[in-house]
Amino acid sequence: MQRSILRATSFQLLQKRFFKKHHVRVRFAPSPTGHMHLGGLRTAMYNYLFARSNNGTFILRIEDTDQTRTVPGAIEKLQDDLLWAGIIPDEDPIRGGPVGPYLQSSRLELYKEQVLKLLNNGSAYYCFCTEKRLELLRKEAMKCRQVPKYDNRCRHFTKEEVKEMLRKNSTYCIRFKLPSISEAFHDIVYGEVLHDVTKSEGDPVIIKSDGYPTYHFANVVDDHFMEISHVLRGVEWQISTPKHIMLYKAFGWDPPVYGHLPLILNADGSKLSKRQNDIKIESFRKQGIFPLALLNYVIGAGGGFHRDQENQDLYSYPELIKQFDINKIKSSSGKLMHEKLMEFNKLEMANLLQNEENHKFFIERIKKLVLETFSEWKNDGNLQLDDDHIITTLKWAQNRIWTLNDLVKQDLAFLWIAPSSTANVKQAECSDAIKLLNAELIEIDASNYKTDWMASYLKDFAKKNGVPFTALMKTLRSVISGVKVGPPVAEMMEILGKDRTLLRLQRCVS
Repeated sequence: MQRSILRATSFQLLQKRFFKKHHVRVRFAPSPTGHMHLGGLRTAMYNYLFARSNNGTFILRIEDTDQTRTVPGAIEKLQDDLLWAGIIPDEDPIRGGPVGPYLQSSRLELYKEQVLKLLNNGSAYYCFCTEKRLELLRKEAMKCRQVPKYDNRCRHFTKEEVKEMLRKNSTYCIRFKLPSISEAFHDIVYGEVLHDVTKSEGDPVIIKSDGYPTYHFANVVDDHFMEISHVLRGVEWQISTPKHIMLYKAFGWDPPVYGHLPLILNADGSKLSKRQNDIKIESFRKQGIFPLALLNYVIGAGGGFHRDQENQDLYSYPELIKQFDINKIKSSSGKLMHEKLMEFNKLEMANLLQNEENHKFFIERIKKLVLETFSEWKNDGNLQLDDDHIITTLKWAQNRIWTLNDLVKQDLAFLWIAPSSTANVKQAECSDAIKLLNAELIEIDASNYKTDWMASYLKDFAKKNGVPFTALMKTLRSVISGVKVGPPVAEMMEILGKDRTLLRLQRCVS
């Protein structure tokens, strides 16, 4: 174990030695408190695209200082979702990097060192107020219809008073002294922005009583030491940015460039909510949505690209990088249109299917879907899952379905399952006709099992043998598929192919 630690330390030192500072260094810094949602995906993607389009570096940092809200397995799931989406960090908790570690809970010593600088230069102070006193302040403010905020009482303690409280081992946190005047800052998306934080809050806590930093403090310290050049994040954080800039100035550091991304709205104009299960990335993955389709869907609510996203063209990964322009990000909220996602998904499915190198992926995915959906037929030999049939079926279906999951809906069960019981052929002429049809189809070359040819052939067959065409089609549909709905009979015969079609007919004949 000790050797492993030494090797890891040596590797980090080597990385630092050869570390070259990039002009653009951006980060995606989620908290591991649950599933990643569309908002998080968009933030990660815009940071990734900005880094790639500027030959910069994209960092994944996990902000897990609030241990009470950390969900077991959330970090691994988050990284898996990013990998699925094709958003690959240059530095992260797994790959490491020259400015690691990339888990905030592993950087506590750094925060302790840095807060001492603020205590020493008078920008921060120890606060010994109890939760009971803070609650009384909140209640009194509410009673007086005022904004509840800390009254900065401990800011005015003398050095002797602080020493005495520390000598008594009194519980404390550390607060940052907010300057009396808030200055405007330039937001590369929204322009000049001014938020007077002193009107809405007192001096904020930067180190909690448990020794862990708050989000605001750790965020600033990490961005500085990770040499972040630009911070792109959701507009909900814009109100906190003046506080972050104040912290930078208290340290004597230069702040990064800030840009805030507009809200994403539902089609009806309502805000996206984490309580909506359908905005989880995991939910889209389970639906059968392809990564590139989802990325193209998300950029519709935010802008940032040269071409008009109203068209239905699907950006490839290289095109996303090439077309991205941070100056074209919208400041207005954008609505998500579900129908666009489905169109993008259909386009991506067709694009992927054209390349034979992707066929293995499709085959494995469809086999898994079919076996999960029709598990009761798994062991009776009725499932048709040979590779050629899967690809043939996909090519037939690509303009008829929105997702791969559509292929296992009940009305398309015939694609994968031979009817378990023979059709109930009530009319004698249809029963005899099926026998005649079976005999003829045996002699027909497999290459003629095409929809157009087969449709004409079946009409001629019905007329030649004096069988009502509608009745024949109804019987054939029952014999071939066992379901009342689905594509035309001639299409089903083409999809199934000669051998499978005859197998189903012969069950009825025998």
